Amino acid sequence: MDEPTRPALARARAILAAEIIAIGTELTVGETTDTNSGELARSLVAHGVAVTRVTDLPDHQPTVVETLLAALARADLVVCTGGLGPTPDDLTRESVAEACGEQLRVDPRALAWLEGLWARRNQQFPPSNIKQAWVIPSATTLANLHGTAPGWWVDRPDGRVIVLLPGPPRELGPMWRDMVLPRLVERGVGDDMDVRTLRLTGIGESQVADRLGEPLLRRSNPVVATYARHEAVDVRISARAEYGRPAVEVGDEAEAAVMGILGEHVWARGDTSWAQALGEALASHGWTIAVTERGSEGALVALLRGMPGLRRAEVIGPGAEPGPRASFESDLELREAERIRAEGRADVGLAIRVETAGQDTAVHVGVVTPAGRHAEQRLAFLGGRQGADRAAIAGAAVLQAFLRR
Repeated sequence: MDEPTRPALARARAILAAEIIAIGTELTVGETTDTNSGELARSLVAHGVAVTRVTDLPDHQPTVVETLLAALARADLVVCTGGLGPTPDDLTRESVAEACGEQLRVDPRALAWLEGLWARRNQQFPPSNIKQAWVIPSATTLANLHGTAPGWWVDRPDGRVIVLLPGPPRELGPMWRDMVLPRLVERGVGDDMDVRTLRLTGIGESQVADRLGEPLLRRSNPVVATYARHEAVDVRISARAEYGRPAVEVGDEAEAAVMGILGEHVWARGDTSWAQALGEALASHGWTIAVTERGSEGALVALLRGMPGLRRAEVIGPGAEPGPRASFESDLELREAERIRAEGRADVGLAIRVETAGQDTAVHVGVVTPAGRHAEQRLAFLGGRQGADRAAIAGAAVLQAFLRR
């Protein structure tokens, strides 16, 4: 779909604060989880924009209009997701038109594009889909290359911006990345801000907070915050420029302080997964890997899914043993690591065995590489599925630490 000329701005306005409004009754009744808002918030914060509110709303026009007007009084940018479909309960366009005091009309270019989608399929264009071509005078449509719901970019007279995005993540992501972000950057988005995340393992969030201490965690710049994730404890550092110092310098100073306290637990940065981190570590040696796990319900395979260089992955239930036990427990895991390495024709073999240890989970790890062998036992907090997941992470951490040596 060709992009029409955007309306001229009344005056320039830097985009420093944003609110996100996710619209859809399926969100407020629990049928669908709102993952879009988190992705958008992370993207905005990375570009120096403060996200001050994230709101989920039902498909109820008065509620959406009220929330939108309040957001426009506070923020420079309001991003709305969902409610752009062709059905009567998709009311986002109508709500924005009412909030802006403008009349909806059909955008001929958007309508021609929509009609072309059905023509290519040799299907009759449904009249209900005409509403997906609606637009208001202060808006331009954003092409949707992965669906039938165009987005909107709305320029307000005071320089504020409203962006409408479709709800499905496969449609929202490309539209945000390819069409909205470049315009925001062109407009002048964000303060001089530096955001970085350190990913930790082998330590709990409360321990991280205790070791960092309140003086560091309560600073207003940089902001140092901890988050407990499924696969890591994240320490996020958000720094702004101040007193003539660029944001990256402020961030570097804070990272050095955090690393001095917790560096031994840092295994990655940003949103790196264990599969990516271990894949990169193996690639640095030019090695491939095969893994076997026993009693962990496939937790290790799930953790390493998609890892480059993974030649073979084996899951064994908690039943039969691989043979007579060796004189030392560590010999069992090393023998299994050797076996899977040979069977997978890989350079590295990783074996983990999970056992119940009271209310927690014991994990036995064996690693065999061309550079040496290593066996280790760790205790994972909790039992059951959570313990198995933590045991898989412990096995990955043992492997990464050995590769780093």
